[in-house]
Amino acid sequence: MKVTKVSELRDMSSDQLEIILKEAKETLFHLRLQARMERLDSPSELKKNKRLIAKILTLKSLRSKTQEHK
Repeated sequence: MKVTKVSELRDMSSDQLEIILKEAKETLFHLRLQARMERLDSPSELKKNKRLIAKILTLKSLRSKTQEHK
């Protein structure tokens, strides 16, 4: 799951976004557990993962709004 650019996310179907969103949420959960146990190797991964989730949710919201107007 190495998606960083919004343009890459825009090119994906809604099903693909759902899969990546699910993976990102699972990864975030595990990272938070590691952070609690003080075994997190790179704390920046938490921030990157949160941003990825936010990007996906924003795209999903925009897509649903554009479909409502059609």
